[in-house]
Amino acid sequence: MSTAGPPQGAKAPLGGSELHAVKERGGQRTRVARRPVHGVLLLDKPLGFSSNQALQKVKWLLRAEKAGHTGTLDPLASGVLPLCFGAATKFSQIHLDADKTYETVVRLGVKTSTADAEGEVLATRPVTCSAGQVVEVLDRFTGPIAQVPPMHSALKKDGKALYEYARDGVEVEREPRNVTIHDLELLEMQLQGDAPSLRLRVTCSKGTYIRTLGEDIGEALGCGGHLTYLRRVATGPFSEAGTVTVEALEAMAEEQRLAMLQPVETLLQGYQKLVLDNDNAAKFLSGMRRRGDFKDAEHVMVFADKPHALLGTAHTKAGELIPVRLLSPAEIGETLTQQELTEID
Repeated sequence: MSTAGPPQGAKAPLGGSELHAVKERGGQRTRVARRPVHGVLLLDKPLGFSSNQALQKVKWLLRAEKAGHTGTLDPLASGVLPLCFGAATKFSQIHLDADKTYETVVRLGVKTSTADAEGEVLATRPVTCSAGQVVEVLDRFTGPIAQVPPMHSALKKDGKALYEYARDGVEVEREPRNVTIHDLELLEMQLQGDAPSLRLRVTCSKGTYIRTLGEDIGEALGCGGHLTYLRRVATGPFSEAGTVTVEALEAMAEEQRLAMLQPVETLLQGYQKLVLDNDNAAKFLSGMRRRGDFKDAEHVMVFADKPHALLGTAHTKAGELIPVRLLSPAEIGETLTQQELTEID
């Protein structure tokens, strides 16, 4: 296992081949030493940032070699964005299918070209619906529904993102997609005044377009509508309570930023835990199946006993432990070193 020491002036581990990145700052070129960083950081993505822009910003702040995220969040939305570093990127796909929870405000009476406040106003209509009609319509949109993806989305048609067609003024035919609205809670309702609106909390399946949902609710109420606010408050097991902002990360010392990372196994919540002795751990890590008194389980996270470290994921069937996704010995060693350093700090 690799346990290379930290660079001068830092307390984080470096890999055998140190990478460098160049960052423009105040007209000067600053060389940033990349290093292996492993774990999950729950970012409170700011408005105006794409998911990739937010990822690259945090990756630079951590000086991380490898990073990814668990699914995109629109630039016009803020909130929970789990970022994966190093070994955690091997398990990021698991959370692409996770349910999401959003809080949003639907401005009634105004339809826009993008179904949000950034678009051009296409139509304005009076809001004449009653509170009872609002409740009835929200009930109608709870459960399995079909949505037509918006033109301003990253969904691809013939290899080209829909928003690219929209920029060119071209509208293409889109097939409806089946999604599920698990819960649609009315938090606040204002049907009078200059800006009638609904504030909603939506828990939904993957692939749900909240902008489309808001627009469709407005149409069902006979007045149209668009989103003026969108925030993701939870994705899978992760909530906004555990997030950190970009500004807070920028204000931290490097050791503090590293300490914000949660263990890789944070991504494996709901998996059964299995601990192997050193001999079986070594063989499992080489990709060998192990036999034992294992109950059948589809999702298992496997650890070595001493030192206690995540080895990877597996499933068990007919008394066999079958590897699915394994960490490399280098990743395990670097993770252990990183844990030791943050514990010391």
